[in-house]
Amino acid sequence: MLWVMFAVIAALSWGIYGAVLHQGQVKLGNPMRALLCVGVAYFLIGVLVPIGALAMQGNLNASGFNLSGTTLATFAGALGAIGAVCIILAFKSGGLPNYVMPLVFGGAPLINVLVTMILHPPKTPPNPMLYVGYLLAIAGAGMVLYFKPQG
Repeated sequence: MLWVMFAVIAALSWGIYGAVLHQGQVKLGNPMRALLCVGVAYFLIGVLVPIGALAMQGNLNASGFNLSGTTLATFAGALGAIGAVCIILAFKSGGLPNYVMPLVFGGAPLINVLVTMILHPPKTPPNPMLYVGYLLAIAGAGMVLYFKPQG
């Protein structure tokens, strides 16, 4: 059940991300400064931590990497970075965290399930309740946006 703890920490981190990023972007006065700071954080956490961990495990060698895994993992990282850029640009264009983030985090799980089903087709057809869940998630995101607290 350790994975649940990590999933909760990820949800907390990403749930706080938009609000804090927006504040930083406003205080820096330029969204590209905020993106640079995000990039530095990604480098520090996403590059230095695995280099240290792999080195401590004795696995920091080129033979552990292969073209398909490296390409896919790098593409996934690029998708994450593109998402960060788009969130910053959404804020720059007048979007506020209480609108942008529910759209991002409401839509992402729905897209994830569809893409995962394409990449890893289920052995049996999805339960029709999946589609009910989709409708409820869309309605829930809409309700969060519509009934959000006024600032």
